[in-house]
Amino acid sequence: MSIGSRLACLVLLILAIPAIAAERLNWPEKGGPTSYGHPHPDDARRLPTTWDEDTGTNVAWKIKTEEYGHSTPVIARNQIWFTSATKDGKQQFVDHIDAKTGKVLQHKLLFENPEPEPLANAVNSYASPSCVLEHDALYFHFGSYGTARLDPGTLDVVWQRRDMPCRHFRGPGSSPVVDGELLILTFDGIDQQYVTALDKKTGHTIWRTDRSTDFHDLGPDGKPKAEGDLRKAYNTPAIKDVAGRKQLISIGSRAGFGYDLMTGKEIWTFTHPDFNAAVRPLFFDDLVLITTGSAAALYAIRVDATTQGNVDETHVVWKRAKGNPKMTSPVIVGEKLFEIVDNGVLYCLDPRTGKELNAQRIGNTFISSPVVANGLLYLCDELGVVTVVKADETLETVAQNKLTEGMRASPAVADGAIYLRTFENLYKIAATGGQ
Repeated sequence: MSIGSRLACLVLLILAIPAIAAERLNWPEKGGPTSYGHPHPDDARRLPTTWDEDTGTNVAWKIKTEEYGHSTPVIARNQIWFTSATKDGKQQFVDHIDAKTGKVLQHKLLFENPEPEPLANAVNSYASPSCVLEHDALYFHFGSYGTARLDPGTLDVVWQRRDMPCRHFRGPGSSPVVDGELLILTFDGIDQQYVTALDKKTGHTIWRTDRSTDFHDLGPDGKPKAEGDLRKAYNTPAIKDVAGRKQLISIGSRAGFGYDLMTGKEIWTFTHPDFNAAVRPLFFDDLVLITTGSAAALYAIRVDATTQGNVDETHVVWKRAKGNPKMTSPVIVGEKLFEIVDNGVLYCLDPRTGKELNAQRIGNTFISSPVVANGLLYLCDELGVVTVVKADETLETVAQNKLTEGMRASPAVADGAIYLRTFENLYKIAATGGQ
């Protein structure tokens, strides 16, 4: 090859790098590109509202997953990735699927666990935390069983960590979060409760902050009651810019916190009487909307430059004591807050005041969080029914679709298709011949 030809190839390569970096990732984490269930408008275009598994209408493909798990798939470049595990937790995998055909590209064993702790419940799995996708990296997290960065194309391991302790007691549930050069992990177990930031390129620990919570759970013997079961949580944190500096908003048992993202320093806290917090914090203007856990109270806390120290008496704007989800994440559409509660009731609220505007029973039970597309809510229940509802105050049902089994994983949307991970299968729902 001549020098001129080599220079031409080099120029083309350099020109291609910005295009690759600017390429849109369809669904890069559990909540998609916005973190809260809203796909890019191009991905939502022509998204079906009806499908039929028996006739195949709008079911592009269906594949049986090789293992088990509730993590949400991440999607980009016509490829899908998600985690799975054996039901006994002794093996944990990464799955790589061709989004166009459903062909399994790789089913890679990542971690082996000789004696995993029993889940002690019928809801969780050993592959519940969802992974995070960047252009050149995939971050997988299985709680204390292990965390790894992989190459998205080859699934080669760039680095892995298996030395971050936590006794989850009922299985891990908090998903990782990436911001800038940091990978944020949350460990709220019965023995240790902390948040940590790793260098996403190397896996080295940048900071670790232990919860400062007073759990008020010590028995007469000085030990935590119920083996510390009231100390655990499954929350995935969220990041908010406050007065020009990023804060990590993280909810644990008995308390919620705002941490400085870069240092892990605790900035503010509020206390609550609950445990098992699992719903990701949600933002509306200067409010942070926080759901507490098993009792499912919803708080709106004003977060600004004055939010420091304990804010129980100073920054709680409103509280809704009942009618809130324990596990499904609410979504905001325009000026309305929508939350599907575990028992199947859908609520529409005013996020500024917490005022209930309407309620509608959808039916069945819910763990999967909703997605919003084209002014519609897609609600997936544990029996396999997907209800499509107008995302406005009417809560009008547009369609209902039944699959052969239920789901706890949240949906993902990409290129005009909605991907539904049920207990044993993965579906691609896309227009196959009109609706």
